[in-house]
Amino acid sequence: MAILKRLAETARPPVPFTLDGQACTALAGDTVLTAVLTQADRVRHSEFGGAPRAGFCMMGACQDCWMQLEDGSRVRACSTLIEPGMRLQTTPLAPAAAPGTLAAAAWPEDDAP
Repeated sequence: MAILKRLAETARPPVPFTLDGQACTALAGDTVLTAVLTQADRVRHSEFGGAPRAGFCMMGACQDCWMQLEDGSRVRACSTLIEPGMRLQTTPLAPAAAPGTLAAAAWPEDDAP
């Protein structure tokens, strides 16, 4: 269930994006945070306790709204504008799925860093 409901500025051009593999639409000029929260109830889960996170300061100072893209890179949802074709994840990808990383399973048990 979405946290935000758009009440105004509905005539801006649509911007297609993907959230957790599902096709979604935002409006031109939306931040990633606005785009996601008009579709879902969170931008991610806390890596420290699993609690849902939906941003905190809304101005780029708290680091609470980082989201992962399907390619493994991260964006700050409150200050990044949504772009056509953006592929966002509310659940971080496993390390093996992120480019340029080694999966923990790739290390022999006794040689793990």
